[in-house]
Amino acid sequence: MSLQLLSDFSLLAHNTFGFDARARYAMHIDSVDAAVATATDARIANMPQLVLGGGSNIVLTRDFDGVALIVGIRGKRVIGEDGDAWLVEAGAGENWHDFVAWTLAQGMPGLENLALIPGTVGAAPIQNIGAYALEMGERFERLNAVELTTGAQVAFDRAACAFGYRDSFFKRAGRGRFMITSVVFRLPKAWTPRADYADVARALDGAAKPDAQAIFDAVVAVRRAKLPDWKVLGNAGSFFKNPVVSAQAFEALKAREPGVVSYPQADGQVKLAAGWLIDQCGWKGRGIGGAAVHDRQALVLVNHGGATGAQVLELAEAIRRDVLARFDVELEMEPVTL
Repeated sequence: MSLQLLSDFSLLAHNTFGFDARARYAMHIDSVDAAVATATDARIANMPQLVLGGGSNIVLTRDFDGVALIVGIRGKRVIGEDGDAWLVEAGAGENWHDFVAWTLAQGMPGLENLALIPGTVGAAPIQNIGAYALEMGERFERLNAVELTTGAQVAFDRAACAFGYRDSFFKRAGRGRFMITSVVFRLPKAWTPRADYADVARALDGAAKPDAQAIFDAVVAVRRAKLPDWKVLGNAGSFFKNPVVSAQAFEALKAREPGVVSYPQADGQVKLAAGWLIDQCGWKGRGIGGAAVHDRQALVLVNHGGATGAQVLELAEAIRRDVLARFDVELEMEPVTL
């Protein structure tokens, strides 16, 4: 299989921050066969490779002197079921939000809390995306990937993916080694709503037994009210993870900051609201150059136009320093950087 090799390729349409970085070369990958073929393509042998889907979790700080592999593998289908769940597979290039809507249209709930998260299906396991009391890993069955150096097709189950909080094997040891081609989800037949998150509950306006579509609609409404549309104002969604601290550290912090927003965890630790910490340091609405903290949601950094990836990272570092100095809490970025 011979793939078209594009030169001096703009990545503007392939990152949600809207940075006009360029790749020396690019290839569009629209099938598993195409993904496999990259491993034996002499034109890109020994060349650095960057796998990109929607680019919703990356900060591009420079041009890329290699080949960008733009994943566009499509397709959605039900591949099986058992007494407990349906198994649904989607190509890595499918739009995540559209896929969630499609599962509901098939009468298969379970992903509705993750509506309107930007990006592609293939990116979802890398980040182990989550929102409103649900993480993708809870609905995950397996994924299929191609090893970039050998072209070998490899299947990863949940254990192999090593999911953590906004984390996975693919963000750490597996970074740059594999291209995800499809993901299989296990959607429960005995579905129960997760609608206790305060903002979602308010959007549901007291509905006693909301169905999955009502939760989907409520999540969409909440996200549109709180978060900027990356197509209008460049951003990568939540920029920092909510830090998790020990119970002892939390009690010491609460003694100094009685209003601290927190969420007890099952293991006894406490998750802190990173947005609250940033807001208390006075960063909401402030920025550096064209990079700024969103004026309605301090957890989101935005590109007001003309910002560079370096300015976003400079802003992020200034925020991290201030939060550490005031609260003795380390913030960790969610996006990866290039």
